[in-house]
Parts: sequence; structure tokens; C-alpha cells
Amino acid sequence: MEQNIKFIPINMETWHRREVFWYFSKMAPTGYSLTVDIDITNMHSVLKNAQIPFYPAYLWLVTKTLITQPEFTTAVKDGKVGFYNSLTPMYAVFHDDDKTFSLNWTEFNEDFSLFYNSYLKDVEENKDNHGILAKKGQMPPENAYTVSCLPWVNFKHFAVHSYENKQYYFPSVESGKFYEKEGRLLMPLTITCHHATTDGWHINQFMERMQADADRFEIFL
Repeated sequence: MEQNIKFIPINMETWHRREVFWYFSKMAPTGYSLTVDIDITNMHSVLKNAQIPFYPAYLWLVTKTLITQPEFTTAVKDGKVGFYNSLTPMYAVFHDDDKTFSLNWTEFNEDFSLFYNSYLKDVEENKDNHGILAKKGQMPPENAYTVSCLPWVNFKHFAVHSYENKQYYFPSVESGKFYEKEGRLLMPLTITCHHATTDGWHINQFMERMQADADRFEIFL
């Protein structure tokens, strides 16, 4: 089933971020990243009891949280600035045989169980496909953003800033190896954004909402 992707153009005459967008996209193109620890104690326990892998739940939760704020879904299409009604997580799948990875993607669904079943199907159908794109003969949808993990490293920070003069404003999200501290299970999480569309306040809202939902993840199962 194809995703119902909608792009909603922004009225640049009345947009409250018009000058900020122009400055950080034209005058001083700027990206930044920020890393925090997310307490996944409850979320990890709930998923373990339900025998559900953490990775797809992480992909779903990040996407669910991002799309609550149009700043994270802002893009340029046909020369117009606007935002998408949803995002599609494009995630890395690791190949044990040659230690490479391929990018796979799964349509987001607000119902976690439906997303999870689609994820399992996408991974199973494309698990043996090597190369940068797991779905051979297909291109990622226009609302695809990068979300992945570095499960071997408990990093303090992770940053990638490479726009190459492209009008790309979606965030990218990376998680690291879990670790325990004072009886809690923590996960380093980095979000990298374009300053034309997002400021520190938006990052704070994203982190607070993601933490709140991780603390009550049982309601989504």
C-alpha cells in the first residue's frame, strides 16, 4: 500500500520563520547537532517482556515524535518551501557477512503494531540485498529521513553535517550503545538539524516528548 504523502506549501509572506530560514539557508548555511541520554529503562523492559526487538520500536518512536512538529518535516519541493504530513524512516540494516549496511525504509503508521509488521516484512524481503539501497529497483519516498544506530559504541556525541549545497532540511537521528547508570538504562541519542528550520527550542520539545513516551511505552503495544 502506497503512503498518502502530502506536501503543504508554506505562505512565505506570513511565515514566522521567513527571515530565519532565509538567513540560515542563504546567508550563513548552518547545521548543528546535539546529543542527550534518553532513559529507556521502561521502554526496554516493556519490549523485552513482549518479545519485540528494540530497533523497530526506536524507529517508530523517533518518527512519531518528529512529525508532531512541522519544523522537522520541512522541505523544498518544486521550488516551494513547505512541510510533509509525515516522515518515512530510512534506516540502516547491517550485513554480518561482509560488515556493510544497506538503507531500508518502512512506511510510518501511527499504530505501532501495524508499523512493526510492515518493518518485519520489509526487512525479511530485502535482508539479502547488498548495496546502498536494500529495495532494489526502488527509490526512497520523498519524505524519507535518516534514522539509525551505532550499537557498538557508547558515544558522547555524533555529528554529520554535509548538505553539499542541497536544499535538504530533514533531521537525522543516531543512537548509540545502551549503558547503565544508577540503576537506569540509558541510550545516547543525537539529532542533527538544519538551523534554517529548527532551533534549540524545537530540539528540547522533541527530546521531552520522546522521553515521555519512552516512559509509558506500554500504552502503544
